[in-house]
Amino acid sequence: MNFLLDNWIWIVTALATGAMLFWPSLGGGGRNAISAQDAVMLMNRDKAVLIDVCEPAEFAAGHAAGARNIPMGSFDGSRNLPTNKALPLILLCASGARASRAAGLAMKAGYEKVHVVSGGMQSWRSAHLPVETSA
Repeated sequence: MNFLLDNWIWIVTALATGAMLFWPSLGGGGRNAISAQDAVMLMNRDKAVLIDVCEPAEFAAGHAAGARNIPMGSFDGSRNLPTNKALPLILLCASGARASRAAGLAMKAGYEKVHVVSGGMQSWRSAHLPVETSA
């Protein structure tokens, strides 16, 4: 007990540092997070490619209009990714957590401009942007 009291500042520092390291992987910001509105502007202005990394059933239930589906499990090395690595990629999932992980894989693969929609489909719907369903 004395150890905890004597070293409380170091313990708090370690916990805070750990939380900051894991925050991006939990979807709380991180890799070039952008709003849903900014994603639409990027698609219109720079011809960015919108990729939904949800599972096929989630994608079929409702996805951003015009999005490609490349599930997170098959994202690494997928042939459905654009061949032009200079094109901006916008990654989207239900909440933003999987898209953030996919962003790391895309950057490792050499894509130069990778963005994640902050808040995922929840923020897309909140912004009243078009949603499609697949039959």
